[in-house]
Amino acid sequence: MRFLYGDKNLLRVLDEAEFWKHQESEHTVVIREIVIGLEHDYVEKLKNWQLAFSQTEDTVIRYIETVIRAGSTVDAALEQQILQLVCFCLEQSQQFIIFLNELTVKSEAVRNNPVALTVISHIRRESEYFIGIAQTISYSQT
Repeated sequence: MRFLYGDKNLLRVLDEAEFWKHQESEHTVVIREIVIGLEHDYVEKLKNWQLAFSQTEDTVIRYIETVIRAGSTVDAALEQQILQLVCFCLEQSQQFIIFLNELTVKSEAVRNNPVALTVISHIRRESEYFIGIAQTISYSQT
């Protein structure tokens, strides 16, 4: 990500959060589809993750709309709320990575599926990428 957005960095990080929360939601579907015989508990956990990511994405969209309406006058209170949301998004992705690590270790259906292991590893790296972006922008705003 480039930092040439100046005072639009908050909007840029919200755009990234929207994109990645949508991606993470879709990733839960991908895992459920490619892992034949995935244990019921993990299917349910993935459905819960999908719902959580969708809810977070909806919240991010509402903030994007608020920032757009505010124009170039994002006050300190709104900026602080956005940074808190970004921190929440970051933490959510970190918790998802922990879940993915658990899934690859504890699920027999995943361990016995080399394609699933590769795909889940890719999904983990994408969530890690978002975390890096969110951390960089958050730190540059404080």
